[in-house]
Amino acid sequence: MIKVKTFTSQLKIFHVMDEIHDLDKQVNEFIASKGIKKVIGANDSITTGLSGETIGIVRLLTYEEPGK
Repeated sequence: MIKVKTFTSQLKIFHVMDEIHDLDKQVNEFIASKGIKKVIGANDSITTGLSGETIGIVRLLTYEEPGK
């Protein structure tokens, strides 16, 4: 079965790379903990504040659920 999982992270000025690495770690831990063997796709989108500044990131992971 094909499944989709969403991960989010708030981005703070001067800490963006650390937060992206933390998001990567979250996704990798999810993949390992669920025994996922096939990732179909991953996509990042940003969220913006009222002034157009980047305030967050949303990562969408599409994967094939391992057989039971």
